[in-house]
Amino acid sequence: MNAVLANSLEKSMSYAEYSELVAQLAQDNSTSGDLKTEANINFTKLNNRRMKRWDKTIKLSREALKRIRAFKEKVTWLVISESWCGDSAHITPVLNKLAESNDNINLRLVLRDEHPELMDAFLTFGARSIPKVIMIEDASGEVINTYGPRPSEATYYVNRFKAMHGTLTPEFKEDLQHWYNDNKGQNIIDDLTEKLCELAPSVCQ
Repeated sequence: MNAVLANSLEKSMSYAEYSELVAQLAQDNSTSGDLKTEANINFTKLNNRRMKRWDKTIKLSREALKRIRAFKEKVTWLVISESWCGDSAHITPVLNKLAESNDNINLRLVLRDEHPELMDAFLTFGARSIPKVIMIEDASGEVINTYGPRPSEATYYVNRFKAMHGTLTPEFKEDLQHWYNDNKGQNIIDDLTEKLCELAPSVCQ
């Protein structure tokens, strides 16, 4: 596993590089990933606009900033993503905002279909669900936590809908996008600051 992580980190990109890639793919009428479908191309274009909007509008509360800045351990958040993934477009800008607030958090991204061995080591109920955040302690190189593919509230809604209906409908997916827009990244911020508290309890004192 350490070799897989090291190889993935070596080939990873910064958030700025990832954003530039998504923007370029959208401009080229293309998409990342193995499936170059019209749907995925359209999702990439939509996600490019989403990411740019979130980059400008995400706000961190005073309490969230206090917790983030109190975290003193050096860690890397390695995110598995793809340009067509709607959840990634909502989540990665929030991750970047958090990482920008603390120099101890190094945010890096890789594309799922280019790193199948890494993805298969971090499945969600057997599925290659993204985005997946792998939290790595820099000093030891060990994985200390994971996050994703969705924030806690969205995960609850998705699991409840699947239990009732078996699969996610287009209508539900549209409702989920509305939830992301209404929540404005706050559930993601709460989830991630809670993860930091688990790793370093002093953060929450």
